[in-house]
Order: sequence, then structure tokens, then C-alpha cells
Amino acid sequence: MKALERGATFSGKPDAGALRDALVDARRRTLSLVADLSGEALLGPRLTIVNPPLWEIGHLGWFQERWCLRRRADGTLAPSVLANADSLYDSSTVPHASRWDLPLPSLDATLAYLENVLGRVFERLTSAADVPGLRYFAQLSALHEEMHCEAFTYTRQTLGYAAPFGARTVRPDTGGVWPGDAEVDGGEFMLGAHEDQGFVFDNEKWAHPVTVKPFRMARAAVTNGAFAAFVEDAGYARPELWSREGWMWREAGAAEHPLYWTGGRGRWSERIFDVVSPLATELPVMHVNWFEADAYCRWAGRRLPSEAEWEYAAASTPQQVPKRRYPWGESAPDVRRANLFGAANGRITVGALPEGDSAWGCRQMIGNVWEWTSDTFGPYPGFVADPYQDYSQPWFGDHKVLRGGCHATRASLIRNTWRNFYTPDRRDVFAGFRTCAR
Repeated sequence: MKALERGATFSGKPDAGALRDALVDARRRTLSLVADLSGEALLGPRLTIVNPPLWEIGHLGWFQERWCLRRRADGTLAPSVLANADSLYDSSTVPHASRWDLPLPSLDATLAYLENVLGRVFERLTSAADVPGLRYFAQLSALHEEMHCEAFTYTRQTLGYAAPFGARTVRPDTGGVWPGDAEVDGGEFMLGAHEDQGFVFDNEKWAHPVTVKPFRMARAAVTNGAFAAFVEDAGYARPELWSREGWMWREAGAAEHPLYWTGGRGRWSERIFDVVSPLATELPVMHVNWFEADAYCRWAGRRLPSEAEWEYAAASTPQQVPKRRYPWGESAPDVRRANLFGAANGRITVGALPEGDSAWGCRQMIGNVWEWTSDTFGPYPGFVADPYQDYSQPWFGDHKVLRGGCHATRASLIRNTWRNFYTPDRRDVFAGFRTCAR
């Protein structure tokens, strides 16, 4: 348990009240994301990139119960309060393709299960908060639910459902574009999270020295307008711009432009949830996969940053003081610095929010869109899996790393050291990219 608790809190050891608040915030968001779903919308079509919403809701209750209530000291599990819970909701053992065929409880019964589990967790936090690992697993459950809420938001976009309750598709602002490169000096750098940083996931552990050469990084993410120029210059029809794997992907899917774009030269539109609108050229491009980002870079004579370069630009300073938790410093994200869930819940123009700049002058490195990096997802030196062993380890080697969060990411999740990861063909993620000079 000692290894588990190293770096396993939000900040110090949060009290039961703080943990309850985090769990309530996550649950409130879950309920808002599914409140309007019924009938066929609770299952949706069979796709490899989404779960049936009804299954995913139940999985949240299962995960919370499994780690906060059922876990015994000897590693075994106590019975669930729901019959056959493991055979329904254990994502490690229930094949993805089978989740549409399971005898899932009704929505009302599923929500009752979630409420029952949450109430029991509250009771345990009040009566037995010092049980080894309980605080850690309560935090893990809250963050796990927040990640699934972000995935629920992707699912609603993928399936063309209405925007989530309270969401706006575009936040009015006057940020415009933010062209040019930031000159980053480079140097010795500790990549990854430190042990005094609070709760971090196993793939962030632990900070280790790397050398970053001087580089030039775009001050902002690539915009819709810039990406449209690539599309209109036959970017999807020129194999010399694509990696071998990328060209195979493009041909297999007959991709000719970003996933939710329609129209053509100078008259592009984009579907955002269930609404199609003229393409907003100053927003960051989104729903492009790693292959598309890589091809754009070849066309533009640029490259994707490594994740060490990305973290260096986000966390270091010219004065080489201790690295920052966020690009702007140590204070928690707010609407003046980062476009995260709780702000607009939709993209904003790439030039907005100058108060969130990194010390090197890079804007919106936290929030708005996830950013692809050049690196394949892998372990840091000395990697040891945390108790939830399926979080990182199974995905090493064939996923690409993304950094920085997006407009659907909860602020409590994100920091400069956070490593997201998806296969390079995924276009459903709220992901874009920024570039570096070659």
C-alpha cells in the first residue's frame, strides 16, 4: 500500500468532504449527459469507438463499487450489490463487441444502482476514511467518472446527438488567430510528475532527466482555416505527404477531409453534435487523427512536437525555476486561462485567453483541444503499474500520446504532465495539434 499512496492524492490528503464533492460533481455531470436519452439512443449503433451509453453508465457504478467497497485486504472482492455485476460491467473481461447483447438493467435500475453505490461510498468515507487506500480509490473513482463523461461527450458527437445539457458549440470571443513561433531555449529537464505533486497516474511516474534541444513551437494550435488550405491543395490525394500507415488508413476509409466537414473549397461546413454550421476558420481544427496531423506537417514543412518538447514548452521557464503545474503557474485553471469543462464547453478561437500563456509564449496548451505529439505511448523508466493495472500498461506500443486536455476535460483532471493516448487512426477524439519548425 505504501507504493500506492506515493503521489496518490489531489493535494495532500483530501478530507471526506472534498472527496464527496468530487464524486458529486462527477455524478452530476454524468446525469446531465444522459438525462435526455431513452429507447434506442441508450444503445446506439455497434461501433468500435463507442460503448453503448446504457452499458457505460452501469460501468461507472461497477468501477466505483469495485474499488471503494468490494476490495478486500487480501486482494479478493466482496460480492456486488448488483447480481452479475462483474459479468456485465468489468471492462477487462467483457468483450467490447458483446456489450450491446448483454441483459443490461433498465436505465432506472442502472441509475438506482449508481445511487446505491454512491451512498455507500459516502457512508464509508464518513465512518472508515482511514481504511488503507480508501481515499486514493475515491479519488480514482471520481477521476475515472470524469474521463468517461468526456468520452460520453465524444459519443454524443459521434452519434449526432444534441449538444450536452448546458453546452454551447462556440463561445463568442475576440481572440482571432495567434500566428508565429515561440523560441524555446531547450536544456536539461525532468520529464514527468514528481512525488509531491498530488494524485497522478502510473504513466506519469516518475520525473526523469531528459535533454531537450532548442526548438521553435507554434504559439497556437493549427486552425480550421490553415487545415482547409491543406485540404484544398489536394493534401488527401498526395501519397508523398503521408506515412505508409497513414496512406493505407486514408485509402481504406476514402478520407478526403476532416471527419465532420462537408462542402468544398471556400464553402466548408462542420457538424457539431446535431447542428451543421459554416466552418469557423479561427477555431482549432478538431477530429483529425495522428495520420492527418502528420500529413499536414509534411505539407507545411513542419513536424509534430515530441512529448518532451511539449511538456518543456508548457512547464519550464527561461529562468529554469522548478517546473510549473500549469503553463501559467501553480494556480488552478479558471475561465481566464483555460477553456475546460465548466467554461464554454465548446471550442474558442486559438488567440483567446492570453493569461494562460506558457512562459515561452505558447497559448492554450491546456484546454480547447487535445494535441497530438510525435511519440508512441510507452512507460517511463522504472514504470510500475498502479492497482488499476489496465489503465496504461495494455496500451503501450501502439497508441500515440496527446497532451493538454480539451474543452470537455474537467479541470481536476488536467496538468502539464498528463498523458492521454489513442491509436493513430482515432478521429472521434476532441483532438487537434500544434506544430514545430523542422
